[in-house]
Amino acid sequence: MPETASTQRRSSTIAPAIVSGVALSALLAGCASADTSESDGDDTLRIVLAGEPPTLEACDSTQSPVGVVSRSNITEPLTQLNPTSGELEPLLATSWEATGDTEWTFTLAEGVTFHDGSLFDAEAAAAAIDRSVNTELECHVKGFIFEDQALGLEVVDETTLAITTDTPDPLLPLRLSFLEISNASPDEKVREPVGTGPYAISDWAEGTSLSLSAFGDYWGDAPAFPEVEYQWRDEGSVRAAMVSSGEADLAFGLAASDGAEELGQSFINNETVMLRMDGQMEPFTDIRVRQAVNYAIDREAIAQGLFDGLVTPAGQLVPPGAVGYNDEIQAWSYDPELAAELVEEAAADGVAVDTPIKLIGRIENFPNVEDLAQVLQESMSQIGLNVSLEMMDAATELQYEQQPFVRDEEAIALVMPHGNTAGDASFTVVPYLTSDGVVSYFGDATLDTMIEDAALLEGDERQEAYEDILEYYNEELTGLAVLFHQRGLMAVSEFVSYSPDAQSGDEVRLSQITPAS
Repeated sequence: MPETASTQRRSSTIAPAIVSGVALSALLAGCASADTSESDGDDTLRIVLAGEPPTLEACDSTQSPVGVVSRSNITEPLTQLNPTSGELEPLLATSWEATGDTEWTFTLAEGVTFHDGSLFDAEAAAAAIDRSVNTELECHVKGFIFEDQALGLEVVDETTLAITTDTPDPLLPLRLSFLEISNASPDEKVREPVGTGPYAISDWAEGTSLSLSAFGDYWGDAPAFPEVEYQWRDEGSVRAAMVSSGEADLAFGLAASDGAEELGQSFINNETVMLRMDGQMEPFTDIRVRQAVNYAIDREAIAQGLFDGLVTPAGQLVPPGAVGYNDEIQAWSYDPELAAELVEEAAADGVAVDTPIKLIGRIENFPNVEDLAQVLQESMSQIGLNVSLEMMDAATELQYEQQPFVRDEEAIALVMPHGNTAGDASFTVVPYLTSDGVVSYFGDATLDTMIEDAALLEGDERQEAYEDILEYYNEELTGLAVLFHQRGLMAVSEFVSYSPDAQSGDEVRLSQITPAS
């Protein structure tokens, strides 16, 4: 057989002359999947992730560990955001229009089937939307994207669906780009969804690997790779070495120090890292303590020392370029003396500043997260707070991240990223800043009203309204210590062609990956 890029890739995984150090460890750790048999050969795209997704449930695909595998691969949405142009494009819906103040009508693609052979039509679309939004399933997409609003769904005919909202919603077509369509039961979540995407799940060996196969009856263009295999490795340096040695084609969630070298590609990922403080327990119920935490963190030193410049210190959750970003808000200055004074003032007024605080981070949530958590623990301890650190796996940490929050005896401080790939501040302020937001600990009536009013605006008025919201939150509530706007880093082997974009931290469209020419 002639030597192609794929056969070169396979042979490189076993060439002892180039395997040493970390690369050898990576090879041994992944030897079961690096079999050079014909069945594991040219047609398989291999991707290594930081961790195994806890589920592939379609209505939870707005969680990055889920969406990076499933979105637009196993399942698909009605509309699709172009990450380069920012334009909303058709997918399962071919067109849409506002047909009333609170109504949008969508025309759906014909000839589309789910992986089990059942027909995708307006009835199926309505059922999937109803299951995800008008539901008691506690779907992630419900709180984060649809803000717990109910949607009216009318099946006009086989290819026409009318959707109504409680109040005018100019962003409804954009919101639907985050809702993946599956034909799951309305009564319970499923780990392995049946969608309409270019790939179907073929095997999930829990704890080892996940395999997808191209769907033969896919309604769109067939993907370049018939098979895709996901593996997971905790260490970023191991993931990078797997690509360098030819054992994997793509590796995600890398740090600059992981050794990707010339195979590394950095990209804007619209994610912002924060420390979310507990609004239900002392000492964080006092705003002076929350302000003190902000002053205690040396963002510039952390950005250079831990992240090699791949992050930019930030003072707001909304990323640059998004509607509502306030360019007047700067990162908090580093002033540990003032931070300690604020804690002392709170203590003098009877605030229990010695209450135990559990600082939580998710293992491999983003590069160097554990190192960052350790620095935050030390910074908070030095100003007189009683802080312990616990790193958790994704399934455990997510229980602390989203309502209803898990409660412990300690106050909770959670290190977490937030990605706003939609480009509008509403997708940030509603879940994080409203009184009843799905991941919010703080809010007040004035801010809630400001956010409700802003949602109805467009153009310059919308921009100014969200700027005011972000300023008000920072000055009056300060429920977060916003840390950095991030850039992502991944490794891409010489054998495949893929250019990461602003969505690559949350969604990797396999149909965009091809063999290198």
